[in-house]
Formats: sequence, structure tokens, C-alpha cells
Amino acid sequence: MNRIFTLMFGLSLVLYLSNTTLAQGKVGDHAPEPAQRVDHDRDVDHSKTHGKADAQEDGKEANFVGRIQRSPELTEKLQALLPKTGPNSTLAGAAMSFRSEGQFIATLHASKNLGIPFDQLKATMMGNPPTTPSMKLGQAIHALKPNLSDKEVYKQADKAEKEAK
Repeated sequence: MNRIFTLMFGLSLVLYLSNTTLAQGKVGDHAPEPAQRVDHDRDVDHSKTHGKADAQEDGKEANFVGRIQRSPELTEKLQALLPKTGPNSTLAGAAMSFRSEGQFIATLHASKNLGIPFDQLKATMMGNPPTTPSMKLGQAIHALKPNLSDKEVYKQADKAEKEAK
């Protein structure tokens, strides 16, 4: 009786598994042929970036500006550090090209602490990639204030980064 039961169970398991495989169309390489070949290469310009990469960068930049603007206290504090005129006189304009909220706010603080115009500090940090490379905050401070020692530059950059937090 046990042998018959085991035999019946084994056969039913084999049948069940074979039906599952047949239903997926994977037995004997008899998978259905695609109705039409999709060749997206003709429709896509591979010399451009597409969709998600661009949207994510724009989203990140707009994201931290939006986050700042949702905090009235932070907005007020940062508005006081911004230049009074020019393209960098608004939060959105000043934050443009910065990779992160921390980098942006630290640059504002360093500008105020050292008396370096924000426009100059930002331009030095962002550089002009074909001719002038971008710089970190400390490097930009040193470029604009060459009379400061490396130790003082590090101290000022660190102070600005801590004030940004």
C-alpha cells in the first residue's frame, strides 16, 4: 500500500512539474517566436543621455532648494548671506551648480566669514571645465586668499562646513 501511494505521489509530482514547464513554453526549445523584432537602435540617438539620468540630477538640485525653501528659518538665515543683487541674489540662482545642500551652505558661510564675495567664491569652485577645473571649498579659498596658510584655509573650510550643519 505504501509503495503504491509513493509511486502515485511521485508520478503526480512529475506530471505537475512537466505541465508547469510546458505552460511556460520552455520544453524542447519550442518557445514561441516573437511576432516582430524590436530594434530600438534605429529610434534612439545614442549620443545623448536619456530620461532618468537628467531628471535625477535636476531633481536633486531642485530637491535641496525646495527643502531649504520649506524651512522659513533656514531660508531667512541663508537670504541674509546671499548677495543683494545679481544672479546669485535668490536661493535658486545661488544654489545652481552646487552638488549638495551642504556644499552650497558651507560656501555661503565661508564667503561671509572670510569677506570673499559669494559670486567669486562660487565661480572659483565651479570653474570652467574646459579651461579651469572645479575646486573644493578649501582650494577655492586658497586661490582667492593666497596669503592664508594651508592650516588656516583648512580651519576656515572646516568651520564653514560645520556651520552648514
